[in-house]
Amino acid sequence: MTNFEPPGPGTWDLDRSHYDSAITPISDLAMNEGAEAAYRKLFKALGVPAETVAMRQVNGYMYSQIVPFFGAASAERKPPPDWLIKFVFRLHPELRRREKLSQVALSGDASRATIADWHARIRPHFVERNLAYQRTDLAALSDADLADRAQELVAYMRETFEEHHRLHGYDLGPLALFVVACREWGIDAGEALAALAGASPSTTVPRRQLLAIRREVEAAGVTPASLDDVRAASPRAAELLDEYLERHGAVVFSSYDLDSPTLGERPELVLSTIMHATEPGEVDADSRAAALKAQIPPTDHVEFDRVLDDARQAMDMRDDNGPVTVQWPAGLLRLALLEAGRRLVASGRLVEVDHIFSVEPDEVRSLIADGEGPSAQSMAQRHQARLDQRLLDPPERLGPEPTDPPIHVMPTAMARTYQMTMAAMDALGISDKGDSAALTGAGIGDAVFQGRARVALTAEDALAALEPGEILVTRATSPAFNLVLSLAGGLVTVDGGPMSHAAVLSRELGLPAVIGVRDCLDHIVDGAVIELDPVGGTVRLVG
Repeated sequence: MTNFEPPGPGTWDLDRSHYDSAITPISDLAMNEGAEAAYRKLFKALGVPAETVAMRQVNGYMYSQIVPFFGAASAERKPPPDWLIKFVFRLHPELRRREKLSQVALSGDASRATIADWHARIRPHFVERNLAYQRTDLAALSDADLADRAQELVAYMRETFEEHHRLHGYDLGPLALFVVACREWGIDAGEALAALAGASPSTTVPRRQLLAIRREVEAAGVTPASLDDVRAASPRAAELLDEYLERHGAVVFSSYDLDSPTLGERPELVLSTIMHATEPGEVDADSRAAALKAQIPPTDHVEFDRVLDDARQAMDMRDDNGPVTVQWPAGLLRLALLEAGRRLVASGRLVEVDHIFSVEPDEVRSLIADGEGPSAQSMAQRHQARLDQRLLDPPERLGPEPTDPPIHVMPTAMARTYQMTMAAMDALGISDKGDSAALTGAGIGDAVFQGRARVALTAEDALAALEPGEILVTRATSPAFNLVLSLAGGLVTVDGGPMSHAAVLSRELGLPAVIGVRDCLDHIVDGAVIELDPVGGTVRLVG
């Protein structure tokens, strides 16, 4: 039996928002170092009364913890008395500084500036760097040059992971403030977030690109059996397909990890998504927002408009961030490692190509170029150990039950920023591990939908078997799922909350969904007919 021990003092929550299980060593390094460094800087800049968000792998599963400003290394569970906490907040120089910074952060100015910078500078910068790496002919590189490129991409991925999480401080902040404000007005988080539908055009762009290709092919009177047939349909069809693959072909599409395939490796899936592409569902977010606004006092209408507008501005960056700064760089590194893996198999230094993904970051050069590093047998054993980890049943929480933070004695602005941090984690489905009724979760959509369930432990397996119109039942989805979800008629996930990527994708694509159904894989078998009730947030077995 495998023991799951807390990776440090305090409470650690299972976090499947980025990785399901069996994390590769390089991704583990990029996530741990990148995320922790980003949140340490963010919390200091935004006045959050905490050190950082720590992320640690335990038996291949990621656990996270908000590290408190004081007592991070202590196992003591009993909080200090209120009078002492108040005294510390008033006199400690860093906490006094953070209270002032939190007042500035709540104005929203920093988020608005960062979101504008994302569109004007940050996103184009990373897209151009990704394209530059992508244009390299990896097969033409020597072993030494390939090792250099792989090492360079490891460092690049570490850099982009930090930027990915830094940006989350400026998109999750406005979203969390909107959720917190709506809760105070008596509005449920899911109902509030439904008013943000249509605010993420980057989510629907791939669907529209696929639809444009489909229409071009159909206009040519062609029924393609391959992507070559698509290209041969017309010069315009070839141009549209090449444009689509240039931006999406090197993106890992079913997770954030290196052992997830890129879309370009699955041409049959690309073809299927083209031929089944449809217009994204229409949403009337303004009517929903007006209905919410009618529920709150007229004196708060100006504040409602402000937090709603800020949240809508943040939504697009939130969902565009992952593919550009995580899944594309991860895909580029994956392709370099695959090229190295093929060479190592040919020389007898690896048993299977995909064993390369178990390499440690500091072993990349020695394994690829120096004829040293771990043996083929050692790499095979590591690979098998990671496969075995996927069969484990990790606990939702490690360590003691959490104690409520002393929000009631914090200065006003700092208490608000802490509430926002916790609200974001709850809405993402990270920290909310409470009991819930069977087959219930956060519903997305307005109408009941019935269909056949396509179930798999991993998203990649589910997508490989998914037929058009079926309900995809999986653990979690990533932003890049918008490249393939045109096949699905509905979605059910184990993990996530109303602000998770799965929820955002479902809203933007008009896909009926129930998100965060903790026990769905215990009750739903592959091929079963199920009914989704998004309004009630329930899933029902039909047959």
